[in-house]
Amino acid sequence: MNTKNIDVELREAFEKAFPGNDFPPIALLPATDAKFGDYQCNDAMKFAKLLHLPPRKIAEAAVAQLATGGDSPFAKVEVAGPGFINATVSADWLAGRLGDLAADGFLGVPQSGAGKKVVIDYSSPNAAKQMHIGHIRSTVIGNALDRIFRGLGYDVVADNHLGDWGTQFGILIKGYRELLTQDERDHLTVANLEKCYVLSAARAKEEDGVWKDACRAELVKLQQGDPDDVALWKRFIDISIGEFDRMYAKLGVKFDTYRGESYYNDMMPAVLERLEKAGLSEPSEGALIVNLEGDGLGVAIVRKSDGGFNYTTSDLACVDSRVKDYAPERIVYVTDDRQQLHFKQFFKICEKLGYATKLVHVPFGLMSYGGKAISTREGNLIRLDDLLAEAVRRALAIVRSRDAGDASAEPTPGQIELAEQIGFGAVKYADLSHDPGTAIDFNWDKALALEGNSGPYLQYAHARVCSLLAKAPGEAEAPGAFAVSTPSEKQLALQLLKFGGVVARAADNYKPSILADYLFQTAQLYSSFYQNSPILKSEPAVRAARLRLCALFGRVLAKGLDLLGIAAPSRI
Repeated sequence: MNTKNIDVELREAFEKAFPGNDFPPIALLPATDAKFGDYQCNDAMKFAKLLHLPPRKIAEAAVAQLATGGDSPFAKVEVAGPGFINATVSADWLAGRLGDLAADGFLGVPQSGAGKKVVIDYSSPNAAKQMHIGHIRSTVIGNALDRIFRGLGYDVVADNHLGDWGTQFGILIKGYRELLTQDERDHLTVANLEKCYVLSAARAKEEDGVWKDACRAELVKLQQGDPDDVALWKRFIDISIGEFDRMYAKLGVKFDTYRGESYYNDMMPAVLERLEKAGLSEPSEGALIVNLEGDGLGVAIVRKSDGGFNYTTSDLACVDSRVKDYAPERIVYVTDDRQQLHFKQFFKICEKLGYATKLVHVPFGLMSYGGKAISTREGNLIRLDDLLAEAVRRALAIVRSRDAGDASAEPTPGQIELAEQIGFGAVKYADLSHDPGTAIDFNWDKALALEGNSGPYLQYAHARVCSLLAKAPGEAEAPGAFAVSTPSEKQLALQLLKFGGVVARAADNYKPSILADYLFQTAQLYSSFYQNSPILKSEPAVRAARLRLCALFGRVLAKGLDLLGIAAPSRI
């Protein structure tokens, strides 16, 4: 059986038709429509200038070198329009490639990142504040990209750039000492810190500058290293990270480093010195700026008129530190789209300073709830803890409705674990199934639906295939070949072969939604195959081949869900 890569076969056909030419790798892509066959190649268009011939003549000459039938991977190859090559592959070739895919521990995902390092900066909540629904997008999009890049073989450094420095800590320290009870100070929580900040900030606005001046004095003491204030600040940070880690554990999110703004504080003066030496900074109304008006990006302030630094200065120190510490091939920042100008300015300054590391901003649209923007003013600033608890509560109702037994009894540990997998997966997929750049309105009924494009639907598809395989223990793993005989089998087989390319494309475009869309389409094709192709009741050879296809589908679906940070339970 000839299982040669068909893009290699086609490239060799071009070389035979036009000897002496050095053709680049051929782009043989899955057909956009089944009526064009299984794969399409438009490269004859690109070669017209090289060969000084019409594209159609080039395509026809290459196709004439391709055999069909017999041991060929092609069942049919045609030239269409001005020079498109449409190819239909043979059932034997397709079966062979399924065998290759099943034997590949990476399931066809190219290890294109081997030997390369990438830093992914995501989540980044502010210390001393509770995480809320507005933090979910950066966290789950960033973690999905983290997983996808690791899946491609990259050495990933996941960094949580905490908001752990600045004016708010003077307000907090003053409030902690005078506005919290002794019991609240003894049993300090992030909720207490948040309450403290709100009360202290309100006092700073209400009083005639006295409280505000006292808060500023505490900030100066902190910045100058006062032992008592530094000890309090460290306590605030430790408590905050402990609470964040509790949320991340629920979501299956892990970070390699927690380098907040404070980590780079001492590096800021060196940033200004470098900007000055490079001739990029200039004074303006008491502040220090980098004028980017010639680049259409306005003015970036790097030192405020009061002598303080801002996000641009901090991010410049940050990129310098990351380049020195990790030598990454790229650094990816996942933040909301309101920060696009900041990142354009910051990246342009890095370019002018000579940094070669690729810098990428992945902006995401804001999340609303019930059609309203999420904000304290709207009264819908839902705590992340409450959001996840509600997801589990609703998922548990689904789990218990499907289990036989006393509905009034306490849920079992197994039911709770499954409800967490479904609930957390639903919340994640409700976000990840959208293009990151779009704003989304969270809807419980849609997120937890067992039909349609939802996390539970994909988890249910995985549970169904696990149930099927359990009825034929060991048969899918028994030695034997794949076989493709029906249209629904072929559609599913071709779709499974796309998996590695889809993962690579999701990384190239920084869009986990590309993978989510693929998994939904694949689950739909599996459902069609299951309905149209008898499996357990087929004659033995067909039964065995179809069980292998079902098992391969289950592996691809589970791996794809894992790359999105979503569990693939074996039952629902």
